[in-house]
Amino acid sequence: MKFTSWHVGVAAEAIVAYLFARFGYDVSVQYGANQPEYDLIVSHSDKLLRISVKGTQEQGWGLCQNFLKDKNSTYHSAIDDWLKKHNQRTIFCFVSFYKMKPLEMPKIYLATPKEVAERLHTSRNGEGSTILYENKEWTKRAKSSGSTDAIPQSWYFKEERIEELFINA
Repeated sequence: MKFTSWHVGVAAEAIVAYLFARFGYDVSVQYGANQPEYDLIVSHSDKLLRISVKGTQEQGWGLCQNFLKDKNSTYHSAIDDWLKKHNQRTIFCFVSFYKMKPLEMPKIYLATPKEVAERLHTSRNGEGSTILYENKEWTKRAKSSGSTDAIPQSWYFKEERIEELFINA
């Protein structure tokens, strides 16, 4: 069977809900029409995190392409417009099924909108990008040849990262 983009979205949300629950957090999952800003709510004590889950089976997540409105738009202006659109209390959870076998756990990362925008601005050796790459080495043909874009290790889904995000919530 083919693992379609619909399957990627369902699997990503289910795995993220499982992991937060496995760490002992309360998880509310939306069913039916989705809220535009988030997919899950995770709570601990009196604090809430709104989680926007983004799954992929490619090398990254396309985030800002729709903000390249005209020929005068730049990657940096698209990133800034994308950032303005998001509530700064929303947490992005990026789930990567890239080159994963069906029974392997995907790689999962947590980041604030500001952290994502900062990463996008520094992509391609400072040229900026509309795509958040998990791990991309730029070849000789690219303007940013010799550089690598990668998710920061501090974003890895782990208990310490979740606690940090709750402290700042």
